[in-house]
Amino acid sequence: MRERVSAAPQGYRGRFAPSPTGPLHLGSLVSALASWLDARAHGGTWLVRVEDIDGPRTVPGAAEDILATLERFGFHADEPPEWQSRRIPLYRAALDALIASGHVYPCGCTRKEIADSQLHAHRRNTTLIYPGTCRDGLHGKPARAWRLRVPDLPADDADNAGANPALIRFDDRWQGPQHQDLATEVGDFVLLRADGQWAYQLAVVVDDADQHITHIVRGADLLDSTARQIWLQQCLGVPTPAYLHVPVVTNADGDKLSKQTGALALDVARPIEALVGAARHLGLDLHDAAPTTFEAFQADAIDAWKRRLARLPEHSRAQ
Repeated sequence: MRERVSAAPQGYRGRFAPSPTGPLHLGSLVSALASWLDARAHGGTWLVRVEDIDGPRTVPGAAEDILATLERFGFHADEPPEWQSRRIPLYRAALDALIASGHVYPCGCTRKEIADSQLHAHRRNTTLIYPGTCRDGLHGKPARAWRLRVPDLPADDADNAGANPALIRFDDRWQGPQHQDLATEVGDFVLLRADGQWAYQLAVVVDDADQHITHIVRGADLLDSTARQIWLQQCLGVPTPAYLHVPVVTNADGDKLSKQTGALALDVARPIEALVGAARHLGLDLHDAAPTTFEAFQADAIDAWKRRLARLPEHSRAQ
């Protein structure tokens, strides 16, 4: 494994980064609350970033509705919100740097071709493991996307005993020690899609580095992306933040609560009641189960967050 790049010495900087694919729901409220509480518990800065670069999924007016809802629920960012759609030049500059360094290459494969090349999809999130077809050239195909090379598996000999540069390890502050073999579980992954859309992995890494984010608090559904992001951080030579992934909210069928699974928009007329529900999902032991003001809830929840983190395993609290 390559050495992790440590975050530069500076104050805590966290963020909540919603996608404007619809209104906020309980699942997104849990992530917003957790990121806000962690920032406040550390006396840090809390930012909001609208991740609106996926044009086909962006709903007109949803970003403005999300920002208004956050304000209605007492979440006031410490700096003006950022919009990914206004940061495209940063993503292009990062891709150009990766092209110059040989970390990325053009790919002409279709999704069907990738699926046909293997028997099984990546079980953790149904991502197809790319077999590296275009690593040594397009073979007459037109370029469709740009992929980031992941480390090769080591040669099977005594000189490489136990060494695997494709194995990324990190300690999650909530979930504990994690690892992922990028070569066998992911393969070279896309940074610029065939439809011209910038991939989430590149945008989030570039944005976090540019905004000097030191701590990332988000839902456990994104835990599987973390190893890829750490590898990309290493390729770009930017710091790796500390990570904390909280349990996601699920529906009656056990699926992650989302717009696609019928999540209802938050009731802006009863914000404190929803906040208490989100705190309970996070396992926070509130002293007051029915606060009447935002100030009372926030003070209670910050204290409960500190106590909740103190109960996590020692390896998780070390960061």
